[in-house]
Amino acid sequence: MKIARVTRPAIPIIAIFVAVSALTIPVCAGGLTLPPEATQAMAQIYDGDPDGAIATAQKLQVSLPDHPLGFILEAEAEWWKTFCASSEIKYGMVDAWKRGKKSEDEAYFALADKAIELAQAHIARFETAEMHLYAGAGYALKARLFGLRGEHRAVAHAGVSARSEFLRALELDPEMADATAGIGLYNYYVDSLSSIVKMLSVFMGIPGGNKQEGIRQMQIGMDRGVLLSVDTRFYLAKNLRRYDQQYEQALTVGEPLVARYPSNPVYLLLLGNLNAELSRNDKAAEYFHAVLKLPAIQSACEAPPSAPASNCMPCFVRARDIANSFLASLP
Repeated sequence: MKIARVTRPAIPIIAIFVAVSALTIPVCAGGLTLPPEATQAMAQIYDGDPDGAIATAQKLQVSLPDHPLGFILEAEAEWWKTFCASSEIKYGMVDAWKRGKKSEDEAYFALADKAIELAQAHIARFETAEMHLYAGAGYALKARLFGLRGEHRAVAHAGVSARSEFLRALELDPEMADATAGIGLYNYYVDSLSSIVKMLSVFMGIPGGNKQEGIRQMQIGMDRGVLLSVDTRFYLAKNLRRYDQQYEQALTVGEPLVARYPSNPVYLLLLGNLNAELSRNDKAAEYFHAVLKLPAIQSACEAPPSAPASNCMPCFVRARDIANSFLASLP
């Protein structure tokens, strides 16, 4: 099939924030230190094993039942399963554009709410930048799924709450790069939203944003963040393509994702898509073939694209089909 492309697609409304991601080794930045189980879970998420990450995150919940991090990480893993399974091609771009409500959404929101509740309980006893960061991440998790479901008012409420938590974290610790990244994502998105949403923001009191300042802040998060470094890189690359048509810059930002996490089909599809936009068809085909060669997809999706794949996880089905569609569209 041929995939139609347009230069400037109509901008759909998406979530203001993304939530938690991390480096794969224990690090400390801005007063934030992660336990080994957390870095293990995040390595599993970003290398394409969210189910393994969920098991690791649940063990963390058992060992630290009053800490929000295990619940944040489980929700983060669930988000990437949702993002991958909801991805599709529109305007020549692969992204998770929009889907309706699903029964499993309530469990996801419950994880985010639990993380917020636990963080706020810690804050009530002793206020720290770290707990405000976790509370902001919890609201960000909610904002992402509300955005995917097209619930714009709910996105706005959750996004503003996340922004407030990130700002308070920076007041307590100006060196907390993850909070800076969260504010940067907010600034970028709000300045990129459609005129309808900007009009809505006037009535809802949503603070304005600044795209260029947001990019600067996201760079800090990418370079020095502990929780938001990987997600910030992915969303900056994706949004430079989607909102600004800066394909070369997006490719430069996104290439380290595949270099570090070569088994993640979402990252491979993004890089293939960007190379296709730049008419680097041979390189694009390499990325799309790499998706089809992933052991997880080959073992679970052995049936040809035209055959049912009842034993194949939804993410793998979608990634396989998107890769094949792009390959069919290349000259």
